[in-house]
Amino acid sequence: MDQRKPIIWVGSSKKDFMDFPSDVRKEMGHALYIAQKGEKHRDAKPLKGFGGGSVLEIVQSDGQGTYRTIYTVQMEEAVFVLHAFQKKSKTGIKTPKQEIDLVEQRLKSVHQKYK
Repeated sequence: MDQRKPIIWVGSSKKDFMDFPSDVRKEMGHALYIAQKGEKHRDAKPLKGFGGGSVLEIVQSDGQGTYRTIYTVQMEEAVFVLHAFQKKSKTGIKTPKQEIDLVEQRLKSVHQKYK
């Protein structure tokens, strides 16, 4: 029997994810599948500033740039994809503040709706 949690896409995360190059989508999709099964993909890392490992990010790069998908496994109902974006900054690896703010906002709305 299949014991996968559903994926719930928050805000524009699914549209943004679908805009990624197919190779990036395929690898990140596999990582989300692993999360659905209650496990952690080798490329999934805790997002700094969110404490513990309940908000994770997957980072993939190709010739066009670096892509990130941020999700949470805090709630038992589902894997919530909070944000998917292409990192535009040419300097540093730190996630831009505007992206972190959006993740915080979406995480808060998930907590209000599903707790």
